[in-house]
Amino acid sequence: MKKPTRPRFVKLAAFFLVLFSSAAFAQQTADSIKILPADSVATTWPDTMIRPRKALIDTVRYRFIGDGNFTRGNVNRSLMVLRAELIFSGPLINIASNPRFTYGKQSGILAERDSYVDLFVDIFKKSRTYVFGLGVLENSNLRRIDLREMAGAGVGYRLLKTKTNDLSLTNAILYESTNFIERNTVTTIRNSFRVKGKHSLIQDKIRFNHITFIQPALNDISNLRWNTIMSVELPLNKWVTLRTSFENSFESVVEASRKRNDSRITFGVSVGNK
Repeated sequence: MKKPTRPRFVKLAAFFLVLFSSAAFAQQTADSIKILPADSVATTWPDTMIRPRKALIDTVRYRFIGDGNFTRGNVNRSLMVLRAELIFSGPLINIASNPRFTYGKQSGILAERDSYVDLFVDIFKKSRTYVFGLGVLENSNLRRIDLREMAGAGVGYRLLKTKTNDLSLTNAILYESTNFIERNTVTTIRNSFRVKGKHSLIQDKIRFNHITFIQPALNDISNLRWNTIMSVELPLNKWVTLRTSFENSFESVVEASRKRNDSRITFGVSVGNK
């Protein structure tokens, strides 16, 4: 007797249904895990953002100095010198100022009440050769100067730069106007040559600093000025330093009652991160 084909057909149909369903499910799964095109948001593109500009000034160094010399007895003398050393530096520019105020009495009579303010702007100071501009305002009771103004520009050369020694040379052309209290105002053009050095000895236990200006007038060789300041410092810690300073200055053009050369020695302390 012939077996009915219907159950076989149903089983065969069910088999193919399961087979096609499995194939379709596999295809759908494969499609679902197919690697999709990279998302434009997730894709790493070249950096097109505008980067912030480097700061013009990124380092500030400062130091405040108080020096003095006091004697009592046959000669009563009081001398006080207040100084500041300020440096604002960046990748390309360096701004420095060294203002000072001097006050002194001799036997109760005012001898010194002198003010000095300068501003140096150096460009490419970190290079061995650099350029700079400067301006100076000064008055002096000691030399009977009501107001002295100087401005100019020049070139500097870093002769030596190590951890223990820093030595530089500069040369500038300056316009100078000096208004004396009694004599007529003197204006001139000067050449200003400067030697400046900082030296550290015995693992920074002793520091020797010096700066010297030699400034002849270009239109009158007899009109000469120079100034030298030398100091020896003993650092107590990172912030506080004991110091002694020697200063000598000379001016060939002075008022009749004034001497051309002055020297002084002072002792004091400095505070700052410089």
